[in-house]
Amino acid sequence: MTQKLAGRVALITGGSKGIGAEIARQFAAEGASVVINYISGKADAAKVVKEVETLGGRAIAIEANMTKQRDITRLFAKTMKAFGQLDILVNNAGVYEFLPLEQITDTHYRKMFDLNVLGLLLACKEAAKCFGERGGNIINISSVASVSPLATTAVYGASKAAVDSLTRTLALELGAAKIRVNSINPGMVDTEGVRKGGPGAESFRKFIEAQTPLGRIGVPQDIAPAAVFLASDDSSWLTGETIVISGGLK
Repeated sequence: MTQKLAGRVALITGGSKGIGAEIARQFAAEGASVVINYISGKADAAKVVKEVETLGGRAIAIEANMTKQRDITRLFAKTMKAFGQLDILVNNAGVYEFLPLEQITDTHYRKMFDLNVLGLLLACKEAAKCFGERGGNIINISSVASVSPLATTAVYGASKAAVDSLTRTLALELGAAKIRVNSINPGMVDTEGVRKGGPGAESFRKFIEAQTPLGRIGVPQDIAPAAVFLASDDSSWLTGETIVISGGLK
């Protein structure tokens, strides 16, 4: 059976754990070479690289802080040096923190927007420089929180709404260069971050499950197939779109 991503190179920011790691594995299974970006999970990134190699694929791990232009520039330069091309960017790196209005500070705001929005935008800028004449593919990992707000998610939800807006805007701007830009908006997904959510995390999970028609939160394996679809020629006439994967949660 033909692999959907054979011969392509994908860079996945925040790819050492959770959704990003699963996307890397499924991209590799479809023939892509992958770059695993990480900031602190060096061992986790190395593990994903080994898993990709076990699948018969090629992978490298590159440390880079996605809030810093210098690191982002270096990340893309190393990607091009290693593989000589870039075809797919998955903007998966992100952070979340929920606070009520009275506790919101400029530090909290910048923590969300510097990574979730500015880092994503700068990565798109670098990727557009690296994509060749045949174009490229950008997949942004947003969140259902962009359109389904909950109390205490003001800043996080606003940052993801900005990602949705950037997806539509960049799709218009980059279409002439054969660059497609789409986003995946997951609901709550069982990742390391969710499991380490601290006091109240379990009750919050149960609350979300009770609101979800399919009665459970997601797992990374629920999200990654959509990324494969968006990265492949199966979605060749799809850009500026948002795919919500939330078990029916609206």
